[in-house]
Amino acid sequence: MSLSEEKMVDELQRYVRITGTLNEKFVEFDFSIDDPNMFVELVLPFDQFQDFCKKNNVKHLSREQKVAVDYDQLKWRFGKPGIKDD
Repeated sequence: MSLSEEKMVDELQRYVRITGTLNEKFVEFDFSIDDPNMFVELVLPFDQFQDFCKKNNVKHLSREQKVAVDYDQLKWRFGKPGIKDD
């Protein structure tokens, strides 16, 4: 990856959506770059989660974004992928 490509990737917005806690020690969350619909599920201890969020300058998903992600997941799970909404 070239330096200019790295800079472009660094400038993309990063998102976090907290999905739960585990044993009152860990945060379960979804992390995405640029597109909240494409995410990875991660688990970190609380303090490391805070550091991760600061380092990545994340935005927490808004209520509207959460609904849109949930709807997209439902379409893929139970609907017909590739069909556009009107």
